[in-house]
Amino acid sequence: MMERPYRLSARFVATIERPGRYGDGRGSGGLSLLVKHTARGHLTKSWAQRINLDGRQRNLGLGSWPHVSLAEAREKCALNLAARRRGELVTGRQRTVPTFEEAVEKVIAVHRAGWKDDGRQEKLWRASLRDHAMPKLGGRPVHRINAADVMAVLLPIWNEKRVTARRVRQRIGAVMRWAVAQGYREDNPAGEAIGAALPKNGFRPQHHRALPYAEVGEAIQTVRASGAYPATALAFEFLVLTACRSGEVRGALWKEIDIEGREWRIPAERMKTGREHRVPLSRRAIAVLEEARRLADGSGFVFRSARGRPLSEVAMPTMVRKLGIGAVPHGFRSSFRDWAAECSDAPREVCELALAHMNTNAIEAAYRRTDMFERRRALMEQWGAFLAATEDKFSPRSGKAA
Repeated sequence: MMERPYRLSARFVATIERPGRYGDGRGSGGLSLLVKHTARGHLTKSWAQRINLDGRQRNLGLGSWPHVSLAEAREKCALNLAARRRGELVTGRQRTVPTFEEAVEKVIAVHRAGWKDDGRQEKLWRASLRDHAMPKLGGRPVHRINAADVMAVLLPIWNEKRVTARRVRQRIGAVMRWAVAQGYREDNPAGEAIGAALPKNGFRPQHHRALPYAEVGEAIQTVRASGAYPATALAFEFLVLTACRSGEVRGALWKEIDIEGREWRIPAERMKTGREHRVPLSRRAIAVLEEARRLADGSGFVFRSARGRPLSEVAMPTMVRKLGIGAVPHGFRSSFRDWAAECSDAPREVCELALAHMNTNAIEAAYRRTDMFERRRALMEQWGAFLAATEDKFSPRSGKAA
């Protein structure tokens, strides 16, 4: 009787006739030779691989001897193990690896529930990847995309559209991290290596167009006298008075506002920071709300469109552009910040909290739990009074200041 070897040899495989399963020893990847007699008495020898897939032990057929030699069977085992590590092996079949375009759909579906902006974030994702990433990456399987491919997407826009390029890189990185988590690949080609390779100079950031704070009162007066849609005009003035972001103002609900307490609580899900933000309302801001209340239609929105929905994101930008105001709505936050730094005695942290900016010093933030609400109330009251005084200079009654 032939002695069973620790590892299979070509001679053993060729000469063994005793039925049974003969393993190739440790480190073989689960390779074994199955020897058996058919119903007609013929001797057959076939290869199999015992491998763990999706938490279950499975036997993969690798072909029969002598059509598949011992060396070829071992090579097939090694290839299957490598495919399993990449997530490409499922019950003996090669799994179809999604293309970048297909993976983008998967990632958007994962994040969609967490985006609380009526689909705006999804539109931004789709638009930026469609315009910049899809032409080069869209049809490629995610495991075939490397750092050079990502560089080819980013370099053409890196110096001219740095902000866009960074967002495209972040979104490609999110797709690649999903691919890693799914087992399709082992690294993120949009990660640190790309950051080190991309140029650091040649770019001047484009800030939101803003007005000098001395001209903000005139802008409010221009809007008030324009005959613009009332809710849009009131939303603009409220945005300036509270120094809040456009989306926060457009989505404001009456149930968030306490008129008597002169306070507006913006819930966490509507804040960029993901934290609830209390906004102190100046007397002038309350006056704007009283005007808005006369337009209320039961929809619950403070500044509603003609269809009873929140104002569209283009309503205020379109209005100020048509009126020739040399700023965008978001730029009035910058106007407020400049005024607060130069004309108020409020500490820096009070001014930053008025803009709902988070403290980037982790230690300081851990110990400073107050939102300095009353100090911010005083600051916003001063801002409202300043705007009222400067607006009066440009009112029709007094004529435009020289």
